[in-house]
Amino acid sequence: MQVTDIRPIKQELRSRYKAQRRAMDPQEKAQKDSGIASRVRRLWQYNKTDCLLCYVSTDIEVDTRRIIQQALEDGKKVAVPRCVPGTRLMEFYYIHSLSELSDGAFGVLEPTPDPERLLTDLSGGLCLIPALCYDLQGYRLGYGKGYYDRFLASFGGSLVGLCYSDCIESHLPHGRYDRPVETLVTDQYIRRIQRRR
Repeated sequence: MQVTDIRPIKQELRSRYKAQRRAMDPQEKAQKDSGIASRVRRLWQYNKTDCLLCYVSTDIEVDTRRIIQQALEDGKKVAVPRCVPGTRLMEFYYIHSLSELSDGAFGVLEPTPDPERLLTDLSGGLCLIPALCYDLQGYRLGYGKGYYDRFLASFGGSLVGLCYSDCIESHLPHGRYDRPVETLVTDQYIRRIQRRR
């Protein structure tokens, strides 16, 4: 029997993975975050790019602050997202330091909108993408707001998903227009996603 409405399934998965992450021991989380950060730095996509697009992590997400800091120290341009008020759209702005960020939508640290720092070229770069869980085909379960889905529809660079290894499903329900990541980085491994021709 084919499931026509995948929303209840996604909602149940969101609740489960949020609870699982909140219950994670802080020391264990820090260790896993460190492993993920070091794997990101070894990626060919990271070493090749001069522009990193990266979410600013919340308490239950894979920590990206050390990744952002490292990228700035490595001389890369770093852009982080800001939700555009009154829309479901997201813009990325270049930053020079994490200290430039302030509380924004959904309690996430965001950059101050500055037209001179707005990322306008979406044809390349490396985007690190958050999710509550991923599957082995690179599809993600986000928070259900759709910001990243809309953004990724026009982004032409490399997509890398960050996730804890115990938040990986073998298969997630996804829509026709959902865009999978090319590489999955967890605390235990790096998985290159094979594309079906």
